[in-house]
Amino acid sequence: MAHIPQTMRAFVLHGHGDFDVLKFHDDWPTPNPSVDQVLIKVEACGLNNTDINTRTGWYSKSVTSATTGGAYDGDQDSDGGWDGGIKFPRIQGGDAVGRVVAVGDNVNPSIIGKRVLVDTITRDWDDPANLEKTDYLGSALDGGFADYMVVDHRNANPIETNLTSAELATFAIAYSTAENLLNRAQITSRDTVLIPGASGGVGSALVQLANRRGAKTIAMASEAKHSDVATMNPMAILPRQPENLGKSLIEKTGKGTVSAVIDIVGGDQFSNLINVLERGGRYACSGAIAGPIVELDLRTLYLHDLTFHGCTIFEPKVFPYLVRYIEAGEIKPMLAASFPLEKLHDAQRAFIEKKHTGNIVVTMD
Repeated sequence: MAHIPQTMRAFVLHGHGDFDVLKFHDDWPTPNPSVDQVLIKVEACGLNNTDINTRTGWYSKSVTSATTGGAYDGDQDSDGGWDGGIKFPRIQGGDAVGRVVAVGDNVNPSIIGKRVLVDTITRDWDDPANLEKTDYLGSALDGGFADYMVVDHRNANPIETNLTSAELATFAIAYSTAENLLNRAQITSRDTVLIPGASGGVGSALVQLANRRGAKTIAMASEAKHSDVATMNPMAILPRQPENLGKSLIEKTGKGTVSAVIDIVGGDQFSNLINVLERGGRYACSGAIAGPIVELDLRTLYLHDLTFHGCTIFEPKVFPYLVRYIEAGEIKPMLAASFPLEKLHDAQRAFIEKKHTGNIVVTMD
């Protein structure tokens, strides 16, 4: 049995606000697993927009601007967030990788010592497909920005791979979000998929996972990142905001429309994205980093027989499939940078600047 200290290092969110509410502690109590939980010694944990948006209060419906990383005025606890708010103090970080070091009474002890990738969605495991009984690790429960964390044993997925823990910490949220988007939009090899924000964590995952399905992928990213995006082998790469999206599509692909837009960006580009969908096309969204308030001409929606999908909670089957893809080498990590846990503020600043391609993580060693 590994020695488990009574206290640990942890970055703890104490409220909504700027970086001053996100505090480092070196004497935070180490959690104890309940009967159905495992205790994980965290090795690395990825950063995500949810961490930033929760800290800043961006989920409040009073906020209408793009995400910036700065604090917003608004009452997130009553009009936004994950199921109406978050209880403080809270350890964030849903993209955790580590090894199981202890288990609760109802858990098979054979999992002790195994390397695990943590499923970020918490569920009622007696009714796992019920969307009303789900929540988000690092929001409803403490996450991985700490030396140790506890999760239900069904959220701890053993994995066999030669990838480093920092590389593994790029997968869980970004790739499960991407796979969920593709599932909801029913993407197949017959589709041509337009992917705004293709240089980010979810965007780079979308390119790889849509390619895996045999779809034709068209990535959109700032031109400084085109060489990085090209390593994921999209069919074509467009600027982040072309002057004329339809014309750019024709120049690159010979056709001015696509069958699906998979979007995490939103903002001013939204109407342009909708206008290049072919009749019967699908739009799926799981983010709005460029701004949550968009302009929609309902005539475009109904006259073109479009289908819209809002995507957050994924089916229980998604995560085990993701583990298989990783183990088979069918998808690759896009690790942009790693920081030690104590430098989480610096890691978040780098994440907010959006100069990177892929994912940023913190490591515990």
